[in-house]
Amino acid sequence: MQKRVFGNTGESLSLLGFGCMRLPLCGPGASDIDYPQATALLRRAIEGGVNYVDTAYSYHSSGGHDQPGESEPFVGRALAGGWREKVNIATKLPTWLVKSKKEMHEVLDFQLRRLQTDRIDYYLAHTLKTSLWEPMKAAGMLEFLDEARKDGRIRHAGFSFHDRFEVFADIVRGYDWEFAQIQYNYLDVDFQAGRRGAELAKSRGMGLIVMEPLRGGFLINHMPEDMRAVLAGARPEWSLADWGFRWLYNRPEVDLVLSGMAAMDQVEQNLAIAADPGTMSEADFAVAETVRAALEERMPIKCTGCGYCLPCPAGVSIPMVFNVYNDYFVMDAEPIRERARFLYSLRMNDGERADGCLHCRECEEKCPQGLPVSEYMERAAELFAK
Repeated sequence: MQKRVFGNTGESLSLLGFGCMRLPLCGPGASDIDYPQATALLRRAIEGGVNYVDTAYSYHSSGGHDQPGESEPFVGRALAGGWREKVNIATKLPTWLVKSKKEMHEVLDFQLRRLQTDRIDYYLAHTLKTSLWEPMKAAGMLEFLDEARKDGRIRHAGFSFHDRFEVFADIVRGYDWEFAQIQYNYLDVDFQAGRRGAELAKSRGMGLIVMEPLRGGFLINHMPEDMRAVLAGARPEWSLADWGFRWLYNRPEVDLVLSGMAAMDQVEQNLAIAADPGTMSEADFAVAETVRAALEERMPIKCTGCGYCLPCPAGVSIPMVFNVYNDYFVMDAEPIRERARFLYSLRMNDGERADGCLHCRECEEKCPQGLPVSEYMERAAELFAK
């Protein structure tokens, strides 16, 4: 596993990080983590050289993002017995929940107990954006980070981000951050913080962590056949995952790439790529840009399936609706469109479909992508009603 010096921290982190947002499940609920399988995946990744494990307060919560999830307790248990000493743990402050510095300290202590550790190596202010940045500063978050670093409960302070570049630049300049985590891939070059944000962070000596390297699986599962052919023609020895990860590993502004691995074959494939990321030529980057432009033109809804919009008060399965809607338009083939119609009408239950939307816009306040969910629900309901 190749490693890189992480920003100005002087520490070496693996190119690949293990993300604990989409762990394998053994039941229908988000909190039903398959502990034996998930533990095997995580430990195999560590054996392969991964030394960065990312989780969060609300990951795998059965009650939405306002409730603590099962991901942190899973990490604590999976790293027991000597595994903790092999890795850096990253988790996140739920910025939308805490209202005071006192609450922030209480949440951090709660997380330390759940993770069965006395320190968080990399602590992030979770999903900072316009609506949270100023309130968090007013609540004392920056002073809290200083205090927690001083007393050793956290070693490095950073933030994860979902908003416009201008907001990212304001946040970067507003504190002595050591690292940032952004959504970045060869499709999202100009989306949210994008390349400009990545380069700004690096210019200030910050480490840069990438999430959604395959855009929630979109760059594999939704790739049109003609674009698959373009990529295969340029590099027949590379899989679609190779293209996604190698593009990032060959970007000088990227230090570490997170991947949510839910199966052993994904772990092995990702380890192999990170062990030998190779060199992308200018011609390879040009091919990726061709595919990016074509996909952006065809994809109507830029949803990553993160689930922050859930639970919907009306019970609408928002990410699933968007998934089949995008399939219908991006995959330019009638069998795929027929499959999308089938999934929408027969595989989704009453109340889960787009016509159940109440237009309350609660989901739009939570969406990291800032999507006009209610508007898209109207379009999806109209399309599939036909």
